[in-house]
Amino acid sequence: MRIAPLFREMAAAVAQASEAAGQNTGTLRINTLGIAARTIIAPRLSRFHQAYPDVVLDIVVDDALADIVAGRFDAGIRVGGHLEKDMVAVRLTPDLDMVAVASPDYLAGRGIPKTPADLHGHACINWRLQMDGRHYRWEFEKKGQRLEAAVDGPVVTNHADIGIAAALGGLGIAYHFERDSVGDLLAQGRLVQVLADWSISRPGLFLYYPNRQHRPALLGAFIDCLLDKDLEESPRRRNARAA
Repeated sequence: MRIAPLFREMAAAVAQASEAAGQNTGTLRINTLGIAARTIIAPRLSRFHQAYPDVVLDIVVDDALADIVAGRFDAGIRVGGHLEKDMVAVRLTPDLDMVAVASPDYLAGRGIPKTPADLHGHACINWRLQMDGRHYRWEFEKKGQRLEAAVDGPVVTNHADIGIAAALGGLGIAYHFERDSVGDLLAQGRLVQVLADWSISRPGLFLYYPNRQHRPALLGAFIDCLLDKDLEESPRRRNARAA
């Protein structure tokens, strides 16, 4: 069935026609992980809008492995290693460190785990995988020894803000990407990392889009914005500045 390729070809043709007419208008649809929405996209929304005021950013936050072609998205953002096949990928961040964290009060009352096996004696904030509803098994590695831990605790969530808030409130140990606001809380002393010698890294965040000959100029501008490169202003913006 060639319905999906037809959609891609039609979208590419429309984008080429708009660019040939010197127009930087339309809608850019992005499917992204929550961590990328919070730490990469949100801080740059104003900058992109100032350069391209006639572009609508339609941003869907989705921690499942969405099919961006079937969903008719222009691009997706995922952790490297979980990208769809036949896609062009652009790295947005270095590798991401995973950290197990808890509040000082929780650790003072329950003690500090020394190995992943010790987690079975602790309250842990579970993460529900959006694609199938299973609980994520925490992954650790030390000196070539890799293992997974199935944990239990008072909270199960698929939203990082809830998990971090639960850890801050002393409900248990949480497991998150350090980049996802956890790093600041560690620096402030509001959270403490445990099992640091067992921590692992994940491939960084990548923006990806269908492998086609023509990449829409608007998508290229959005990528440049996320990478903090200089942006070329839209014709309307340039004319307004010159007036």
